Amino acid sequence: MRDFTWDQWRGLIVEYGAAIALSVGHVLLIVLIGWIAVRAARRALRKLESVLIARAEQEDFHERQGTERRIKTLTGLLTTVVRISIWAVVLVTSLTELGLNIGPILAGAGIAGLAVGFGAQNLVRDIIAGFFFIMENQVRVGDVAIINGTGGLVESISFRTISLRDLRGVVHIFPHGAVSTVSNMSKGWSAYVLDMGIAYKENPDEAIQVMREVFAEMRGDPEFASRILEDIEIFGVDSFGDSAVVVKMRIKTVPLQQWSVGREFNRRLKHAFDARGIEIPFPHRTVYFPDEIRTAVRTKQEG
Repeated sequence: MRDFTWDQWRGLIVEYGAAIALSVGHVLLIVLIGWIAVRAARRALRKLESVLIARAEQEDFHERQGTERRIKTLTGLLTTVVRISIWAVVLVTSLTELGLNIGPILAGAGIAGLAVGFGAQNLVRDIIAGFFFIMENQVRVGDVAIINGTGGLVESISFRTISLRDLRGVVHIFPHGAVSTVSNMSKGWSAYVLDMGIAYKENPDEAIQVMREVFAEMRGDPEFASRILEDIEIFGVDSFGDSAVVVKMRIKTVPLQQWSVGREFNRRLKHAFDARGIEIPFPHRTVYFPDEIRTAVRTKQEG
C-alpha cells in the first residue's frame, strides 16, 4: 500500500466530501419534494371531500348523514394510501441516490409480499370488497338490513367486516368478502305491506273504504304524521284464500318507521272493523269426543 501525501489525502477528502454532500443534498431535495407532494395531495383530497359534501347537502337529511360519513371514510383511506405511496417512492429514490443497491431489497420485499399475499388472501379480499362496499353506499350504520339471510340493525362497518345486531341482541359479524346478498330495508324510504283478510260474506269495497278512513285519521295524528311519506296504496283484492279474501296495501314511511306505523295501523283497523261489523276470518275446528261420535252414529241409524 503506497503512502499518500497530505495534498493527496486532502484531494480525496475534498472529492469524496463533495460527492457525499451532493448526495445528501439530493436526498434532502427528494425528501422536500415528497413532503410537498404529500401536502398537495392532502389539500387536493380535502378539497374533493368538501366538494362532495357540498353536493350531499342537497340530499335528504338521513341520506346526507350517511353520505358525509362515507365520503370522509373514503378520503381518509385515500389520504393514507397516497401518503404511504409517496414516502415509499422517496425512500427507494433516496437509497439509490446514496449509492446503495436496492435490487436485493426490492427482491426480498417482493418475496415477502408474495408470501404475505398468499397467507392473507381472505384479508385482502375482505378489505378490497369493503372498499367498494363503502364506496357504493350499499348500507350505512343505523340501517336495518338482511345479509346472507340474517336480519338486524347495522351497528358498525369497517373495511373488513360489517356487524348486525338482531332483535334478540345477538351480534352477527360478516367479512365483506363473504357477503353474497344484501337487502337494505331502510334506504331512502321504507314501507309497511299488509295482506288483510276479510270474510267472503263481506263487501271488499266497504273494507277498503274503512282502510282509507283509518289511514286518514292516523295521518292527521301529529304523532304519526311526520313518519308517513305518502297516501296509502291499496292495490285491491290480491288473492282468494281458503277462508278469506285478501286485500293488499302499502304505507310508505321514513326509514325504520314502517313497524311502528304498521302496528298502530293494525290496532286501529281492528277496532274499526269491529265497529262496522266486518269479520276478520280465522280457522275454525270442530272436535268430537268418542261418546258423541257413537251417539251421533246410533241416532243416525235409528233415524
